Amino acid sequence: MNDFWNFPYRAQRVPVLADNVVATSQPLAAAAGLRMLARGGNAVDAALATAIALTVVEPCMNGIGGDAFALIWDGAKLHGLNASGRAPRAWTAESFSGHDEMPFKGWDSVTVPGAVSGWRATWEKFGTLPFEDLFEPALEYARNGFVVSPTVHRQWQAQIPVLGDQPGFAESFAPRGRAPLPAERFLCPGQADTLEAIARSGGEEFYRGALAARIAAFARATGGRIDEADLAAHRADWVEPIRRAYRDLELYEIGPNGQGIGALMALGMLEQWDLAGSSLDSTATMHLQIEAMKLAFADLHEYVGDHEAMTAVTARHLLDDAYLAQRGRAIDPRRAAYPGAGKPHSGGTVYLTAADSSGMMVSYIQSNFKGFGSGVVVPGTGIALHNRGWGFSLRPGHPNQVAPGKRPFHTIIPGFLMRGGRPLASFGVMGGSMQAQGHVQMTSRIADFGQNPQAAADAPRWRVLDDNRGVSVEAHCPAQTVQGLLDLGHAVEVAPADSLEFGGAQMAMRLDHGYAAASDYRKDGYPVGF
Repeated sequence: MNDFWNFPYRAQRVPVLADNVVATSQPLAAAAGLRMLARGGNAVDAALATAIALTVVEPCMNGIGGDAFALIWDGAKLHGLNASGRAPRAWTAESFSGHDEMPFKGWDSVTVPGAVSGWRATWEKFGTLPFEDLFEPALEYARNGFVVSPTVHRQWQAQIPVLGDQPGFAESFAPRGRAPLPAERFLCPGQADTLEAIARSGGEEFYRGALAARIAAFARATGGRIDEADLAAHRADWVEPIRRAYRDLELYEIGPNGQGIGALMALGMLEQWDLAGSSLDSTATMHLQIEAMKLAFADLHEYVGDHEAMTAVTARHLLDDAYLAQRGRAIDPRRAAYPGAGKPHSGGTVYLTAADSSGMMVSYIQSNFKGFGSGVVVPGTGIALHNRGWGFSLRPGHPNQVAPGKRPFHTIIPGFLMRGGRPLASFGVMGGSMQAQGHVQMTSRIADFGQNPQAAADAPRWRVLDDNRGVSVEAHCPAQTVQGLLDLGHAVEVAPADSLEFGGAQMAMRLDHGYAAASDYRKDGYPVGF
């Protein structure tokens, strides 16, 4: 069995070219979206059916108890949605005084989940099919079971030793003491009941009904502090996207509390450097990108949190042209540096994209943060609760310091590219801190080197590690490039060929006729269309 599920040869992929497309990391979920398009639904209907199905067929990376963000081109305007949740009212800074850092699992990492509110808000504004119809594929997969794909198995199994002791986890997601094997059928009837209740109530059951009561009761019984009032107070917010020009493109992101601003900052620093002249996949190109990303991360971790708490240094300050030019000049093309934060002038996720023949394009991302999230699962419901609270800081005075009703710093970010004021591509690169880095690399490959979506997704990636010093590169990165980075002083590690640490890209790019949809070979998904 182990040998059977080895894939020793790298497959060659080409994008799907069609008038209506869906791309995501799991093929059963992409099929759910395609069903909505075939039924006459639009790209939003397809995206939501895909997102809902992903909570069932890829539960190790997202769930009903997670958060979501979206960028939606409606044919005339780009809209942003922030459906991330907030800290419970009982989460004061003092209540975490016994911790050196925020807990990464258990109830003290659980903020209010926002994904369900994102489904409802997006459907209300743009959906055309009945809300309950969007749940049909997910309900079929949950009630009848689905055949588990190989990468999902790997991601799932890796989390069993870490989360198996959390309340409710083993009962729902490791009933045999392990993850389901590749090609094994998995059923979660409780998840089906939950999705049916959400569909029937338009999401109200989750925030103000029986499901909310079950979440709160389980919290009271097992040491959690989230309650009915915290859930009832939640709302998703439509927001104005932030943007930055890079070469002939504009990259759009959701603003803080997300890390998308980091991608914009890094591209602003790279604007003054001639990457195209440095050649594709070269040491010089990767070095400049890595150094810009390290500078952006240093600022990101110092200044970014819930936008309402960013009073001394705002998004506008961090995106100031003069400031980014100054930061860009700090890059030394001859050696690696280990930067601290600048001083601006101040006064482990799923991603999907869908596009339709009317011109509507959706960039959608949802996540439980680190795999299944906190590990806490409400019994009989299939609701795995995320661990977004881990994203808070405990440093006094930090804009991201934990506080009641506050949104934590977020890693999940949808991306959108425009060219000449016209939509070009909806895209994302899932995977923790890899996401902003992936947006930079994908944008540069398209703007600087003219690559198509599949080539940009297949290309070797680098990743600045969480210490903001070390760099990991993929196994198929050219050997001379790796040696060149070492010679410049980078602390480089070459990841194993089967590493899952470099994210998974999905993209729908608009062409003169239809779209080119690409899906990352690093995941199980394939783009689909007609």
